[in-house]
Amino acid sequence: MKTLLSQALALAFGATLLTGIPAAGAAVAVPGTRADNAWLSQADAQARSARVSNVAYQLDFTLTGKETFAATTTLQFDLNDAGTPLTVDLDKATIKSLTVNGKTVTPQYNNWFITLAAGDLKTGRNTVVVSFERLHSTNGEGLHRMVDPVDGRVYTYSHFEPAAAHQMFALFDQPDLKATYQVNVTAPADWTVVSTTRESSVQDAQGARRWVFPATKKLSPYNFSLHAGPYKVWEDHSAKYPMRLFARQSVAAQIDPAVWFNYTRQGLGFFDEYFGIPYQFEKYDQLLVPDFLYGAMENAGAVTFAEARFLHKDKMTTAQRHSLASVIMHEMAHQWFGDLVTMKWWNGLWLNESFASFMGTLGTAESTEFKNAWQYFYSNGKTNAYRLDDSPGTHPIEVPVPTTANAFDNIDAITYAKGASTLKQLRHLLGEETFRKGVHNYLVKYQFQNAQLDDFIGSLGQAAGRDLSQWTQQWLYQPGVNTIAANYSCKGGKIDGFTLAQTAPQAHPVLREQRVQVALMRTQGRALALDRKVAVTYQGANTAVPELVGAACPDLVYPNYEDWGFVKVKLDPRSFATARRDVSKVADPLLRTMLWQSMWDGVRDGALPLNDFLQTALNNAPRETDYALLGNVLDKVEAGQAYLEKMAPRAAYTKKSAQALEKMAWQGVQTGADANFQRRWLTTYIEVADSKPALDRLAGLLAGHKLPQGLAIGQDVRWAIVEQLNERDHPGSAALLAAEQARDKSDTGQNAALAATVARPDTKVKAEWLAQIGDTQSKLPFSRIRTAMENLYPPSQAALAEQTAASRLARLPELDKAAGPVFMRSYAATLIPANCTPQSVQRLADAAASQTTLSAGARRALLERHQEDARCVAIRAALTVPLD
Repeated sequence: MKTLLSQALALAFGATLLTGIPAAGAAVAVPGTRADNAWLSQADAQARSARVSNVAYQLDFTLTGKETFAATTTLQFDLNDAGTPLTVDLDKATIKSLTVNGKTVTPQYNNWFITLAAGDLKTGRNTVVVSFERLHSTNGEGLHRMVDPVDGRVYTYSHFEPAAAHQMFALFDQPDLKATYQVNVTAPADWTVVSTTRESSVQDAQGARRWVFPATKKLSPYNFSLHAGPYKVWEDHSAKYPMRLFARQSVAAQIDPAVWFNYTRQGLGFFDEYFGIPYQFEKYDQLLVPDFLYGAMENAGAVTFAEARFLHKDKMTTAQRHSLASVIMHEMAHQWFGDLVTMKWWNGLWLNESFASFMGTLGTAESTEFKNAWQYFYSNGKTNAYRLDDSPGTHPIEVPVPTTANAFDNIDAITYAKGASTLKQLRHLLGEETFRKGVHNYLVKYQFQNAQLDDFIGSLGQAAGRDLSQWTQQWLYQPGVNTIAANYSCKGGKIDGFTLAQTAPQAHPVLREQRVQVALMRTQGRALALDRKVAVTYQGANTAVPELVGAACPDLVYPNYEDWGFVKVKLDPRSFATARRDVSKVADPLLRTMLWQSMWDGVRDGALPLNDFLQTALNNAPRETDYALLGNVLDKVEAGQAYLEKMAPRAAYTKKSAQALEKMAWQGVQTGADANFQRRWLTTYIEVADSKPALDRLAGLLAGHKLPQGLAIGQDVRWAIVEQLNERDHPGSAALLAAEQARDKSDTGQNAALAATVARPDTKVKAEWLAQIGDTQSKLPFSRIRTAMENLYPPSQAALAEQTAASRLARLPELDKAAGPVFMRSYAATLIPANCTPQSVQRLADAAASQTTLSAGARRALLERHQEDARCVAIRAALTVPLD
């Protein structure tokens, strides 16, 4: 089986991907006609920005709550060359009128952009006025519209990243043409309208109200926003800047505004002081919005958050509050790094996200109660980056983006977590104050402008008095994750030689310079305690560490103590055995977290049988006292059991393992140290419940029977139980679903009901929803389609998934071409079939060999899925218990 995995990886790594070093410098703009499609190329964008400057928009919108809206864009700009046509972006609109410099012209329009004839333009100041109507979107981009199923109220909000502003108004939709935006909105009388600036007036207008907003400071188009609807509004003036929070009326009772305002106030104070530049957008609004595509979006002065992630019908757990705090901090960091200073083109989007991930974690750790923020970052971000960077889907942090179709191809764990980790590593190399000085100087120099990677790195290098070009090449232009291991020998109870060995994957043989800490641990009574630590800057294949010669021979060595470096750790055999036996004896929760990850890496790399890992978890997880780490371990336990379900759901060992995990989790529910522990154990119990007694108990919890002391079964938990009972086709589960649907008619309730419905092991249901997913003309909101994708084939239903596997895979090129990047990001991650058999691995290999015209994002997803399937087969082969 290891040979099979090796062959799969070889095929995957041999496939075509953009993983090489990009050419030095930016793409050169060439004259020519813009391609007649929905995407803007970098070359066309550069050609346009070379001609256009000093852009200003006046935007007039008429919103009624109906499916369409009307708008007029008045676009003013300076043009230095009127000798050739110029394009203005506007997507799928019905143009009512077009005037260019006072002259009414017939629109030359292809549904994606308007072409202005050279004869209608002039050198100097130009004015273009476009009046149009357009459908609201329902896929989360442009000006999204949602009808609340509870009360029938209509809510709208905008989302433009990347390059989706032209789905709402006519403009130059590229980040390096910053502009001012003056907005006027006529909306229903009971609506509130929110934009980048605070309204200067609101007046009655024939049964509606007209909102007028003063011009903004200069912003890239994707940082501007407009949101309108009958939102509930909370206000707070306890910070330096006025704060508001918005949510739909029907979900307002689920919001604790004091929690939001507390973290926001703490963040504004922290970032003002850290950057040394006051917040520039005068007020700080935050909106919870439905059907959102991502977690949140850093619109200047009006940040949007996904309801699905941050609305909770039960009291928030510590983990949920931590997640909220960290995302508030992430989006707030963008107000300086991304909004104030913005990349010139989408290849620089990684730096925005990496920096916000780094600064968001730093701000959370230093300004909130979550001092363990870096532990969360490691568990919830960095480990995903390691996995992706060790896959055929890896790519350099900095990659070319030829067109806007590719703008989000690389927005993933490498962009966020690896990028943030490299910045954290660079901060260790340069020193905290030097790094901070370089960031401050960069923001001062480029505020309200666009900048490139070289500008940022140059500012840091200048502050440090160091040339960072080699560091930049190693870390930002080269893909792949390195591995370090401690090679040491002991004599007479003392270390007599110690070397750090660095290796690189064959496909990406780059050895890097990095500064880490090496920790020696020794067993002292019931503790595995730190004996010595030393900071080491290593490079090349081997780096001697003479400072450790003569130290007491350790029971465990960890060569990335306190997680300074971005590097996988391979434990030496003695340390590996100690970790498996005594991980719960380590006092430092971050080190415990990393040791658990090393063991999980051992499972995924075939060095540790999955059944041994699960036994280690059974032995140690009940003793875990750190809530964050318990959640991380239990996530791995659930993933391990999901592997077994996919491999052989009816095998005796799979059932035995589930029963053991059920017993452990239920004991945790009964003895949880507090409500957080109890809730986390319950989540795992629901996830692994498979036996009839366990499923009966879940049904009893829904009915309020035999609840353990202190346990509350709120609506979020009720839906999790209903979904598990339906996935397992427990007797009476369909009736329980119908009853819960009648009980909770909210939007989130509808989504949860859909998840439970499609998870049922019913071939007719699967076929109906697979057809609905594949209908690119579906009228369903994309949020519903995405929910169906994510829940259609749970791991326990591998046999059902196999029935449609070949047809799903065969249709991949057709869907990729017709549906677009937003759809394909979800589809490729959930419905490319990977069923953990040699036949499934081969089927994916054949598809990778034949489907060579897929978009970059879809092809990468196919190759990653292939590798994961091969890995699953290898994990099964490494088991030391029978699954037959």
